[in-house]
Amino acid sequence: MSLGAEVRVGMLSDGSKIIYGEGRAHRERRLSARLVAPQADLAAIIDQHATSRRLDPKLVQAVIQVESGYNARARSNKGAMGLMQLMPGTAKELAVANPYDASQNVLGGTAYLRQLLDLFDDQVELALAAYNAGPGAVRKYGGIPPYAETTAYVRRIVGLYRGEEASLRIGTLARPVYTTRDPSGRILLTTSGPR
Repeated sequence: MSLGAEVRVGMLSDGSKIIYGEGRAHRERRLSARLVAPQADLAAIIDQHATSRRLDPKLVQAVIQVESGYNARARSNKGAMGLMQLMPGTAKELAVANPYDASQNVLGGTAYLRQLLDLFDDQVELALAAYNAGPGAVRKYGGIPPYAETTAYVRRIVGLYRGEEASLRIGTLARPVYTTRDPSGRILLTTSGPR
């Protein structure tokens, strides 16, 4: 496999990921039961963008490890791209011109994660569920959606982040969350109700 090869991600029925074209090192990092430290240059990018968004760099590392195994070229079967697996529409809304550029991807991914944490009153489990399944699914179920992929995803990231086997707290929303658009057509998530 060449270093520039495209990596594709598929999903099994139990919610676990299968990655095609993934190098051995990326696979080992992605599947590790412990949080793996990124290379120094990526660690600096993560620290910079996480700190600027009031996020714990360790949480961002856990998201990246589960999403891509620290592989900046990863691409899912649904079209999510790069380290933090940004969907094309999300990348565009966050002004990420090149989602395969590590700094741009982490900048966009941390901005989105901060939006979700703000939306769900800093409830990490709910924000992670929304990162995976979308905020609409979290709203619909009033907590973590009962999808095998999403519950496994949240459990895994929380376990890596907290350094323990995660017992998933099924959080519920304190306030309903609504989706609307601003005058320029951008999607807004709000708890203030439909306009």
